[in-house]
This record gives sequence, C-alpha cells and structure tokens, in this order.
Amino acid sequence: MTRILILCTHNSARSQMGEGLLRHLAQKHGLQAEVHSAGTEATFVKEGAKQAMQDIGIDLSSHTSKKLFDLPDPWNFDYVITVCDSAAEACPVYPASTIRLHYPFTDPSGGSQDRWNTVRDQMKVQLEKFVVALSKNLDVPESYEQSPTVALS
Repeated sequence: MTRILILCTHNSARSQMGEGLLRHLAQKHGLQAEVHSAGTEATFVKEGAKQAMQDIGIDLSSHTSKKLFDLPDPWNFDYVITVCDSAAEACPVYPASTIRLHYPFTDPSGGSQDRWNTVRDQMKVQLEKFVVALSKNLDVPESYEQSPTVALS
C-alpha cells in the first residue's frame, strides 16, 4: 500500500481538494493507496473547496483541517506532495525513503467559484498523471509548472 501525504499551509483548500482527488483517482486506476492531507497549521475546510469537489462527485463534507502530527504515523509516507510554496519551505525533513514532490497550485481562497474550479481542474490533471505513473510503476512527475494559458479570475 502506497502512503501519500498532501501538505499545504492551512489544510483548508488545495490539500483538501488534493486528498479527495487522490483517493478518487487511486480507486479509478486500481492503485492501493492510503491518502492523507495536513497543514503546517490547522484551520477549517473552506466552502469553495467543498463545492468545487462536490461538483465532480467528491464529498469533502466529513473532512477536517489537520496538522501533520494529527495523522497516524506522520513520518512514514512514501510520497509527500506540497501544494503551496510556504508548505514546501516549512515541510519537515523526511527519511530518505520518502519522495518529496512540489506541485504548487494557485491559492483559490477569496476568489470566485470559477477560480476554485480552475484550480481543482489543474490539480486533477497533475494528480492523475501522478496516480497513473504509480499504478504503472513509472517515474512520477517531479514537478508541476502551471500552464500560462490558464487564466485565474
């Protein structure tokens, strides 16, 4: 079973959407995965994140914002994916066996629901590439560069 952590600052938006997407995509592609999300701080799951995910059939209503040390066995992950720059900088050092990836997505907080949906869609594309690579025993994408053609209003 592959253990995956999505890490962000507040565990309220991108990391929550990433957790929901990764669970959904792992199931879709037959990947045995245990997925968690956490923040360097805990706050609450934002309504924009819940709505964006509900629109594609993924329910975040039972999700709560968590810090790393709220998770079971927080030092034993196969992959740690940071989804914001501040979390990448604050991410603790993991054992050498843990693969750290940085997929920085724009923070949709404070924006329209269209902005939330755009970030969700960008995350879905990147995380599906990640899951497909894992499910086929290929190298996972090492980085993510936001497409300059996607405007976030």
